[in-house]
Amino acid sequence: MRWALVKVALAVTVMVVVAFAVPLGLVIKEMARDRAFTNAERQAAAIGTSLSITTDRAQLDRAVASTQAGAAGRLAVHVPAPPGEGGRAMEIGRGRATGEDLDTVRRVPRASTTEVPGGYALLQPTAISTGQIAIVEVYVPEDEVTNGLTTAWLVLAGVGLALVVGSVAVADRLGLRMVQPARRLARAAHDLGEGHLGARVPEDGPAELKSAAVAFNSMADQVVQLLANERELAADLSHRLRTPLTVLRLNAASLGEGPAAEQTRAAVEQLEREVDTIIRTAREAKPQTRAAGPGAGCDASEVVRERMEFWSALAEDEGRKVRLAGVDRPVRIPVARPELVAALDALLGNVFRHTPEGTAFSVDVHNGEDAVIVLVSDAGPGIADPDAALARGNSGARDGSTGLGLDIVRRVAESTGGDVRIGHSVLGGTEVRVWIGLGGRGGAARGRRRGRGVSRRRRAAA
Repeated sequence: MRWALVKVALAVTVMVVVAFAVPLGLVIKEMARDRAFTNAERQAAAIGTSLSITTDRAQLDRAVASTQAGAAGRLAVHVPAPPGEGGRAMEIGRGRATGEDLDTVRRVPRASTTEVPGGYALLQPTAISTGQIAIVEVYVPEDEVTNGLTTAWLVLAGVGLALVVGSVAVADRLGLRMVQPARRLARAAHDLGEGHLGARVPEDGPAELKSAAVAFNSMADQVVQLLANERELAADLSHRLRTPLTVLRLNAASLGEGPAAEQTRAAVEQLEREVDTIIRTAREAKPQTRAAGPGAGCDASEVVRERMEFWSALAEDEGRKVRLAGVDRPVRIPVARPELVAALDALLGNVFRHTPEGTAFSVDVHNGEDAVIVLVSDAGPGIADPDAALARGNSGARDGSTGLGLDIVRRVAESTGGDVRIGHSVLGGTEVRVWIGLGGRGGAARGRRRGRGVSRRRRAAA
């Protein structure tokens, strides 16, 4: 917008300057010409007065020499021969006009101007005592006709340039006054979109942008209030879970000893920790899933082995075959341990929840240079609509599911620049591929290509 205003001001000012400067330059040129010929006419009139009194050569020589033009050799007097025989025409000074021009002026006795080498000649007819027409010729050099014209044109050009520069500067200031509030508004909108809820815009500038700033600040305040209300609601709802959790913990304590009892007590403790984390996160207004800093993260192999050990007891009870691969060596990923645990539990919980008992499943971890791929495959009936499965939340079409399990997995992957995809596994059912980036979004993209190659090789081996 700023440069558009500058261009418009520049174009308009240039057109105005040209429209006025060109005619004015021509007028200045004509004025310089008139000034030169008016001076010549004045000197010719002075000699004409002497001619009307006498035609004596000596007196005319003195009269011509007394003028400025005569002293400079630019004035001549042409006196025709007197009537009668033996008379001779008299020429005083240096004449430049041709005889044809002189005869024309004598036939039509009025002043005229003719071009001669190096300039112009003013021919002024004057009646003498013999009744004939004498002609006073004044030579006007070309440089005298254009005297001062170059300076005047330069001054005119300078004034025009100053007008153009001034208009551009004013337009630039006006454009900046309009653009700065718009830039502040765009920057604040970007900051708000990035999660900086304290972003606000100064309510100044033109009336329209000021109204937009007021509306933006009001919207930002409402967003902050809505998020605060949502956090309080999440914290309150999570806090209500403490009572049934306390009952579960007491009941689990009365189960006695044994693997099943220990697993139940461990699950209750983990559930209590998750509820505490939800309440704390909601109160502190900090996201649960965020990019880990340098040195943060966990060992994916260790977490996968631990969670598979936890779920293996249930798998054994339901007669499920389990295969685990790629966890024989440490695999560091930029994801906090609790978040990876939640993601794996969501994936494995979906296998147990949505496939019949006895359905086999497998977990594979592939470690690349710039991405880690976790594949959870099963031999179940598969997912008819993967896009709907990846959609956040449950509209009521899927009984017994909140629709948030895969969303948790996706948020963990996207926090590292990766993503989640659903396809067909080599076991005949569903394969959930989770890409966890190790070096930004570019690394995740390369990891996805490597993951597709791994999947194709596994299908070929099958």
